[in-house]
Amino acid sequence: MGPVELVLFAFAVGLTTGGLTGSAMELACGRRLAFVEPYVSPSHIVRSLVATACAGPFMLANDAVDARRQGRITTLALISCGCTAIAWALAQGVV
Repeated sequence: MGPVELVLFAFAVGLTTGGLTGSAMELACGRRLAFVEPYVSPSHIVRSLVATACAGPFMLANDAVDARRQGRITTLALISCGCTAIAWALAQGVV
């Protein structure tokens, strides 16, 4: 495999891992995935770090889309969050 294929494979692995983890977390908790309770909690730091590391790109994307719908962020900020989520998924696939 060449370098482009490796990057695409890592990105696909990151999306798949994050998607499966995020869907399982949503099914288990019955709430939309976001950076809020029960997924992220100051009283459960380790659990919050694991949840964020595994499903963070989708948490970020969900929060960014919700914020854009409510007019709390601009389109440019939404694009920035999307690029960050893409880079996060790629990094997750590499790890």
